[in-house]
Amino acid sequence: MPLSEYSFPSNVPIIVEDDFFLYPFMISPIFLSDDKNIKAVNYAIEHNQTVMIVPSKEEHEGQRDFETIYNSGVIGTIMRKVTLPDGRIKILFQGLAKGRIIDEVDTNPLIATVDLITTKQYDSSKVVAILNILREKIKYLSNINQQFSPDLIRAIDENDEPNRIADLISSYIKLKKEQAYRLFIEENIELRLFMLIDLIVENIESSKLQKEIRSKVNVKIEKVNREYFLKEQLKQIQNELGIDNQRDEEIEEYRKKLEKIKKYLDEDAIKEITKQIDRLSKMHPESADASLIQNYIEWVLELPFGKYSTKKLDILEVQKHLDKDHYSLEKAKERIVEFFAVRELLNLRGKSD
Repeated sequence: MPLSEYSFPSNVPIIVEDDFFLYPFMISPIFLSDDKNIKAVNYAIEHNQTVMIVPSKEEHEGQRDFETIYNSGVIGTIMRKVTLPDGRIKILFQGLAKGRIIDEVDTNPLIATVDLITTKQYDSSKVVAILNILREKIKYLSNINQQFSPDLIRAIDENDEPNRIADLISSYIKLKKEQAYRLFIEENIELRLFMLIDLIVENIESSKLQKEIRSKVNVKIEKVNREYFLKEQLKQIQNELGIDNQRDEEIEEYRKKLEKIKKYLDEDAIKEITKQIDRLSKMHPESADASLIQNYIEWVLELPFGKYSTKKLDILEVQKHLDKDHYSLEKAKERIVEFFAVRELLNLRGKSD
């Protein structure tokens, strides 16, 4: 039945929708499970009436009373009703016009006196100019994120009815309920189109930022993947050449140990140890010289530089330890004992070595 055959204001049953806004001229399947909504459907069918689908307010989804719903929605007819095996019903709803609640009549089901929302008169030339800007912004946004299908772009281009265009765009862009509601009830079409342009510009900026972030992330991922690939190649090359990465770690460890004891060494000693570490880093690990130099470096770096004993020097104890730890090597042990004997003598005379 055409809308013109209904008189308004009129008492109309209210169906509450939690998830989305509906717009006039939309034909939408809707699934209903709660008692009040089903009662409203049955009431409309029994009395051959229109219904009005009204969205619930944010954070009030699932509630079915006048305080938790917006006061405006889409007036339309129920084209078909199907009862599903799980107890829900499915209706095919055709939107016809926008309506506003002006009085509460009943609460179970929700029935209200509603009137039509009409658009104020406007300057056609101004609206055409605003629509051209809006179409331009929509095409630009579509090029960035492909949010609008070519068919929708064509429909917006070919349609001259500003409210129809505004409804089409509003149904496609992501809006919070409060934003969608403010757009929905605005009766000044010029202001409504400007509000849409502002929202589209916000979407454009957001899409450009997301695109830039994705691009940077992709570049970073590509860089990481490239570095990983090159490192794996380097490992294979080193394996082919018999070069072990462990050698690099050992060289770095030698340098760190040298750094810790530098303050206890004179300049010549530092230069010599550094020279031998550099030589080792450039040599093949399997060479005989490499093994000799590495043993030398490890021996030098393990010496207790900076650690001094407080025990009094005793030549007899030195001789005892040498005989205990070393078999034979008499001449070498004699030289060592002589060295410490000279140090002991100097200490006794109060002279430093």
